[in-house]
Amino acid sequence: MPTEDVEYAVFVQRVWPEYLRIATLLCGDQHEAEDLLQDCLVALYPRWGKLARRGDPTAYLRRMLVNRRVSRWRRRRREILTDRPPDSTAPSGEPGDPHPELAAALRSLPRHQRAVVVLRYYADLTEADVASTLGCSIGTVKSQHARAMTRLRAHMPKSDLLKGRTG
Repeated sequence: MPTEDVEYAVFVQRVWPEYLRIATLLCGDQHEAEDLLQDCLVALYPRWGKLARRGDPTAYLRRMLVNRRVSRWRRRRREILTDRPPDSTAPSGEPGDPHPELAAALRSLPRHQRAVVVLRYYADLTEADVASTLGCSIGTVKSQHARAMTRLRAHMPKSDLLKGRTG
């Protein structure tokens, strides 16, 4: 097996858990998140040699996740109404999830606000990095963050998870 293939396999094993969690929080659905992450990793593979030499392939993967998720949102603008509730495979359904109410509150946010909160707090990116990843201004990140935190606090008024967190 060529060295680049081994390096790529090690990279995938190393980043899979963290980026699956990010994708799950972005999608709100475990199965959709797995598909999204797998699609991104497949698309990343042909570029692996160049990205590995250039520096930070995780930043590229993060950007791919967000861009592909946004593309899927745009393709599915219409919701399909049914008389049955959806299968519950979202983040709160994960075994050992310490904050299922937070996962549910995140799913209630609009897509862009959810992406800002996930990238800001879970991926631990700066406002500038979030703006770069989402392709928007820092001001947009700040305003989306403020709106998201207001909604999360309203959704979870008694939670200590959100107290004092402003950015």
